[in-house]
Amino acid sequence: MFRPNGLNLYLLANSTWYLAFAIQMVVFAWLITIQLNESPTRVGVAQMALLLPSLIFILIGGSLADRYGGRLIAIIGQSAAALGPIGLTLIIVSGHLSFQTVILFALWMGTAQALVTPARDGLLAKLAEGKVQKLVIKVSMIQFGIQILGFMIAAKADQLGATTVLCTQSAILSLGVIAFAALKVDESTSHSDVGFTRHIVDSIIEGFTTVRSTPALLTVTLQNLAMGLFLMGSYIVTMPLLIRQNHEGTSSELAWMNIANAAGLFLSSMTLLRMGGVKKPGRALLLSLAVAGLLLGFAAFAGSFAELIFVVFLWGVSGGLVMIMSRSIMQEQAPAEQRGRIMAFFSLSFMGAGLFGSLLNGYLVEIFHAEGALLFAASGIILAVVLIRVTSSIWYLESHSS
Repeated sequence: MFRPNGLNLYLLANSTWYLAFAIQMVVFAWLITIQLNESPTRVGVAQMALLLPSLIFILIGGSLADRYGGRLIAIIGQSAAALGPIGLTLIIVSGHLSFQTVILFALWMGTAQALVTPARDGLLAKLAEGKVQKLVIKVSMIQFGIQILGFMIAAKADQLGATTVLCTQSAILSLGVIAFAALKVDESTSHSDVGFTRHIVDSIIEGFTTVRSTPALLTVTLQNLAMGLFLMGSYIVTMPLLIRQNHEGTSSELAWMNIANAAGLFLSSMTLLRMGGVKKPGRALLLSLAVAGLLLGFAAFAGSFAELIFVVFLWGVSGGLVMIMSRSIMQEQAPAEQRGRIMAFFSLSFMGAGLFGSLLNGYLVEIFHAEGALLFAASGIILAVVLIRVTSSIWYLESHSS
């Protein structure tokens, strides 16, 4: 039976966000690549538009969460996100769907995400009761599991129509707003006598200084840059184009790619939960990142859709380890009073690099086709792992909450 205590309400709100955005991942790619039949470069631009607001606003979102409390900022951000699919539905019904209107939708949803992400991440450690890594693993397992349901809903976009799926997304996000509103959590927020703008600037600078001066935080941030540039860019741009290029390119195929990835992510998180965590998260991070890079290269040689799906599943297993270990390290190493800002830098490094990765991979597909773009990205990941291994001490980092 669901009991509405703080942790359960947080998990419910978290689940609605990931369920809704799992739907969006498929529907957005379907609208751009299939319905509008845009070029690889414009597909990259569209995915970049989803990420651009994070590059601009996510540090502000983290500072607002530290100042006013993550719960309030999460309510505002998720409420805005719930309005986005309704707006796009009205555009589709009126017959004005175009590349430009989809870009406006992407910018709106990206801005909402820039508010919700650091606010939600900052709340996690307050509910962990000292067991940060275990809660990160539990949240990740629920996240990846619920995404499979979202992808299955989005797989029906061809049959149900985009408007039905988008209205479902909005309803799910609205449920999360209710959960955040009911959440009771003790938050110590930071207030000062300086003006609002000065406070935001000073708090961002303070967070940046903390990240730069803490070796583990800095290393994870740098590896996130490689993740966003090569892995995320490949996943959201190159893989849908590969499916269009070599397979049927339906919403169902796009959904199955996402389901396979989410199933791998779920398996890795469930395995970690049963193990009780990892004592050396830095070592697990680098090894799993290297495997993810190799699998990215293998995807270029998949001869059939079934082979591609299997590689994507294995990619999800390794990617899940990377995501959980990197997030656990950041949560454990961040000072409590700066956690919203530190997690904002964590998200910024990933999504900001993903923005440029979207453009890069779009251009690479134009020049080398999808297979060549995947091999280029795989080489970039392997090079990043080697550089991090020889220039940092994260290999020896130990967890205090595993």
